[in-house]
Amino acid sequence: MAQLLGPADIRRLAAELDISPTKKLGQNFVHDPNSVRRIVAAADVGNQDHVLEVGPGLGSLTLGLLGAVDCLSAVEIDPRLASRLTETVTDYAPEFISRLRVINKDALHLESGDLSPTAVVANLPYNVAVPVLLHVLATFPTIRRVLVMVQAEVADRLAAQPGSKIYGVPSVKASYYGQVRRAGSIGKNIFWPAPNVDSGLVRIDCYRKDEAPWEISTAQRSQLFPLIDAAFAQRRKTLRAALTGFFGSGAAAEEALKLAGIDPKERGEKLTVADFIRLAEVSK
Repeated sequence: MAQLLGPADIRRLAAELDISPTKKLGQNFVHDPNSVRRIVAAADVGNQDHVLEVGPGLGSLTLGLLGAVDCLSAVEIDPRLASRLTETVTDYAPEFISRLRVINKDALHLESGDLSPTAVVANLPYNVAVPVLLHVLATFPTIRRVLVMVQAEVADRLAAQPGSKIYGVPSVKASYYGQVRRAGSIGKNIFWPAPNVDSGLVRIDCYRKDEAPWEISTAQRSQLFPLIDAAFAQRRKTLRAALTGFFGSGAAAEEALKLAGIDPKERGEKLTVADFIRLAEVSK
């Protein structure tokens, strides 16, 4: 079992590296070992998993994960944090150092050839949480499970269901990859510095290629996400009006919606991802 970082450890490491957490990089460091254990347990990962951790920071969650999995790739944009992480693991959990790979890179620039993770477990930087999540899901089809900590409001939106006022682009796109649900709430006081908002855990159980409840062609896939963006760009408008630009005219939008079995007077927030996939089929 790895020794986990407490408040004194976090402050000592930050002082050593002359790091002042910044909003620009979305840095809030977890300093509560019990919360780390809770997150690792909720992730439901094991020895067979290759976990991708985005934004490991000073290594709080990294140490917890290394005791549970055989392979962990930690992607850190800050070169100071990336360079210190291996040393931290050597200090606190030397028996697990062979399990760790540190990648000093912007997670939004990860490419499919970089690694083949089976799970994502991370305290995502708040300012880029949704773009990073969607990027890694699109880039690594090997991912089977996601457990991420994000701002509570973002967690609610990711897990929102059709018809909800907060259901939108993140909700639909996340549900394309798998079953999304809230997996818990996290208070402010487990972080240093404490953020101004609470956090939430989101779990996604990703569909395997042969298990998704729909079939989608390459042509449909190229249309799907732009179509979702267009439907919610003017969410108060009917789909006929919102999709006029996408289809070229209101009449063309109405025809496509009817072909997909969707009421042109409906709004985007009422559609499931399956509805959008049908619409992408007639728009390709």
